[in-house]
Amino acid sequence: MKSFLTYTFLICSAIVFSQEKQYTSTFDVNYFKGNIALHNNDILHLINGHPEGAVLSWNKKTYGFEDWEQRYNYPDYGLTFAYQNLKNEVLGNSASLYAHYNFYFFNRNLMFKIGQGIGYTSKPYDKETNYRNIAFGTKLLSSTLMMLNYKKERVIDNFGLQAGVSLIHYSNANIKAPNASVNTIALNLGVTYSLDTEEPTYITTIAGGEPEKFTQPIKYNLVFRGGVNESDVVGSGQFPFYILSGYADKRINVKSALQFGTDVFFSNFLKELIYYKSVSFPEENVSGDEDYKRVGIFAGHELFINKTSLETQLGYYVYYPFDFEGRVYSRIGLKRYVSEKWFGALTLKTHGAKAEAVEIGVGIRL
Repeated sequence: MKSFLTYTFLICSAIVFSQEKQYTSTFDVNYFKGNIALHNNDILHLINGHPEGAVLSWNKKTYGFEDWEQRYNYPDYGLTFAYQNLKNEVLGNSASLYAHYNFYFFNRNLMFKIGQGIGYTSKPYDKETNYRNIAFGTKLLSSTLMMLNYKKERVIDNFGLQAGVSLIHYSNANIKAPNASVNTIALNLGVTYSLDTEEPTYITTIAGGEPEKFTQPIKYNLVFRGGVNESDVVGSGQFPFYILSGYADKRINVKSALQFGTDVFFSNFLKELIYYKSVSFPEENVSGDEDYKRVGIFAGHELFINKTSLETQLGYYVYYPFDFEGRVYSRIGLKRYVSEKWFGALTLKTHGAKAEAVEIGVGIRL
């Protein structure tokens, strides 16, 4: 019996060990320094230094044990922490945490990192103590990180090098005004460290160079989105919004689907803005009786990555009784499928470079 238990333990240990070795990990540290991009003339007074900081990432490497890993050339995924000194007393410092993917090109020498997460700023807008900070109206922010690096692992033992260009975006997506946002464009230089001495062999079960055969009938989607936001008028108040969306999508291959549908927007902040305009700016000829609802049609694309997908949409308001930021709008964000039919969504709705809202949604694909 003792011998049986010993052999069972050894076999189980070997299985667990082999499963753990299906994926290996790396850690990298990057220093960056750059400039705040002038995307809006209103923030010109905030650009007077060269922001610098550090980006630390833990990366889990993939080797093709699942088909999606092979389709996207064995990407990494993991967590990233960034700290940034914006070199401005008004803006203060910021810190952020992201979930990220690393995608590889040109024999895995070129790496593109994209991360989405939450940020924190030490000095948000305050009407008395920090009224010049029109970039951030809240301490908590939405943040996007992108890095394009030349990367070489294991240059000396487990240590490697990478260098390239980075973009760090901070915005609260008009959850509260003001929200001019900040984009830092920087050069970065870093060191990588492989946490494992050996790596598994990359698996190729999908025929190289040949498109995968994939067919799926047209699917119909219903989505309910919501959240809170505020107009650009500081102090006008935060109000809930609701969006009902219906659209059809057609998978054109195993990675992509095309979409076409409609949105109905119930944006309560527009009620307050319509009233404010009618009272404060009679020259704009706003009566105060305009409808706050809007209806749009859109075309979009969905990129499927495992159970997560990237969604991009471009829309046009066909019902537009009150003019707010123009008739064209866009949406970009992530969907996460919890089953074959049900999904959650986190998306950003914008008018050009101007964010209107962060939308939290739930939907069904039939």
